[in-house]
Amino acid sequence: MDHSDYMGKALDLARTALKDGEFPVGCLLVHRNQIIASGVRAGTTRSVSNGPVNEIDHAEMVALRQFYQADGSINPTETTIYCTMEPCLMCYAAILLSGIGTIVYAYEDVMGGGTQSDLKKLAPLYRKQQITIIPHIRRNESLALFKAFFRDGKNDYWQGSDLAQYTLAQK
Repeated sequence: MDHSDYMGKALDLARTALKDGEFPVGCLLVHRNQIIASGVRAGTTRSVSNGPVNEIDHAEMVALRQFYQADGSINPTETTIYCTMEPCLMCYAAILLSGIGTIVYAYEDVMGGGTQSDLKKLAPLYRKQQITIIPHIRRNESLALFKAFFRDGKNDYWQGSDLAQYTLAQK
């Protein structure tokens, strides 16, 4: 399998999240061509979470929790994380600290994406991390999911935000 194939599986997770009324982010961790963890965004809609919006259970954080509960002998530098949206600053920092070797994402997060951060300007803990970033794999498919989310009047998460406006303006 290649990046496009794995991103397709992450997109399947995002489609499921969207059907469940959640922000359509899916994530996979892959080590030596084996999917070792996965996650979807949770807690973005009051109708699903039955409470306040949860800004911690991002798809990447869910997948990283599974990664840490899996086989401890897996070398994180040989692991690739596939995300249907560019990881936010919180997730990017967690990915860096986890030692994951590669991030592959589909759709850019113009409002909160972290992968454009200049590591050289960050604190030493982050500055020393080595990571490869591969953007825009199956971007249009991910974009379509985010457009569907923002067009659905039942979803109020980030409605009217810079991300929503940017997404809806895309052709």
